[in-house]
Amino acid sequence: MNVETLLTDEYIRKYEDVWPNKTILDYLEAAIEKNPDKDAIIDKKSRYTYKELGEMVERVALGLLEYGIGKGDVISIQLPNWNEFVILHYAATRIGAVTNPLIPIYRDREIGYMVRMAESKMIVVPDTFRGFDYPAMIQRLWPEWENLEHVFVIGENVPEKMEAFSELMDIPWERINDPSVLEDVELDPNELTEIIFTSGTTGDPKGVMHTHNTICVSTNYWIDRLRLTDEDVMFMPSTFGHQTGFGYGIRLPTHYAGTVVYQDIWNPEEFIELIKKEKITFTASATPFLQDIVEFEGIENHDIQSLRAFVSLGAPIPRPLVREAKKKVGFSILSGWGQSENGLVTLTSLDDSEDKLINTDGYPFPGMEVKVVAPNGEICPPDEEGSLLSRGPAQFIGYLKRMDITRQEHVDGWFITGDRATMDADGYIRITGRNKDIIIRGGENIPVASMENTLYEHEDIQVAQLVAMPDKRLQEKAVAIISMKPNRKPLTLKDIQEFLESKGVTKQYWPEHLEVVKDFPRTPSGKIQKFKLREMIKEKTNA
Repeated sequence: MNVETLLTDEYIRKYEDVWPNKTILDYLEAAIEKNPDKDAIIDKKSRYTYKELGEMVERVALGLLEYGIGKGDVISIQLPNWNEFVILHYAATRIGAVTNPLIPIYRDREIGYMVRMAESKMIVVPDTFRGFDYPAMIQRLWPEWENLEHVFVIGENVPEKMEAFSELMDIPWERINDPSVLEDVELDPNELTEIIFTSGTTGDPKGVMHTHNTICVSTNYWIDRLRLTDEDVMFMPSTFGHQTGFGYGIRLPTHYAGTVVYQDIWNPEEFIELIKKEKITFTASATPFLQDIVEFEGIENHDIQSLRAFVSLGAPIPRPLVREAKKKVGFSILSGWGQSENGLVTLTSLDDSEDKLINTDGYPFPGMEVKVVAPNGEICPPDEEGSLLSRGPAQFIGYLKRMDITRQEHVDGWFITGDRATMDADGYIRITGRNKDIIIRGGENIPVASMENTLYEHEDIQVAQLVAMPDKRLQEKAVAIISMKPNRKPLTLKDIQEFLESKGVTKQYWPEHLEVVKDFPRTPSGKIQKFKLREMIKEKTNA
């Protein structure tokens, strides 16, 4: 796939001595050599040793070539946290294809846009997951996708013109003219390997582009900060469609030649059982998952001694929760900050003081830089709030087909993250808010502008705004505030949700509270004052 990126010769020279200049396959090869019989990946259906994983990757890579998938082609994968996702990504890398991870909760509206934007040549979906018929969605959308040639389905319900995933997995060796064809595939660590879509603030989602180098360096950061060895066992419940799940759940264990256990539907009781069964040593997931564990009834009486660290991401950790955890559980809670565009940028450490662990979101990894700036661009004094900027070797190489937006969100090589923060005298940051208009529901970004645009499509709505309301477990939920066109009957929350369902909007994006108003607070120029809407909702909900 030939697309414009930020990579220039000058940019490459800047980081070439910092990047590992490897692909995930280099780490897989090393892990196979070191621990061929160690369990590599475990899900609820299967487990593979490193040797078996390597063999599966080779087989699927050959199968992809047999179906006409080659270097630079994009493969979209909308699967739960199953082993097949890992095998597919590694196999795609083996032939130089680009992986496009898609969140399982996405529906027609999101998937239709993302697959078309990525010009995907192939997509892989389950037949059903959590009651949803994925092949039926693909059938509805396929006519919109000019580049899509192959659909593979995991499961028994495989409609006409689609292929069972087993066909890809079980291609006989004799059907491949020359298995050594894989050896002819040359990979450059600075080539594009991932396109992952992030919620936009100005309309459509943006395709974040990463190279092998930008992901690999980001992944390696974890090893030193968490002191990982090949004896560590990771647990990953965060979806592979998020950068946390993809960049770290799929790839990190291979980097340190250890084991990873996957969960496709979050279940705290099952997690607690898996800690004991698989000797899980650390995990990384959204803050509500941490809250579920800490508040799990009788957690003090369960055998979770092997778990030594919980990396909480996606939303700020309520400080009282950290204090409660210190009394009830024995594992360390580390807080970090990052984005799809730059991976995990800051993280507290195992040796940090209680003050740093409770009151900060960590300090940058080596090579990554952050700064907090005032509106005039000057660096803020310690502990003064400002806009957070970042740069470094793990930074993305641009938004797919949106280099104009990419450049707008950079200033002198620094990425304007859209978050607000403070930085103390020791270089630790604390996220305090957001400049960008998004709502984070349980670690899932709700694209506010896109949702508002969808609500405006309703024939009875005059004005639509979406704001956040606080929530004890999910941190935030979406509230729709609307005004009606003249002589139209006020809509109910159920009306709004049924409308969004008809538009193919994923359920997690739906507003969970509705306010119908006659007018909106505005500036003298007529701009709606969202901060006043937030204050109104906070007062009404007693949050």
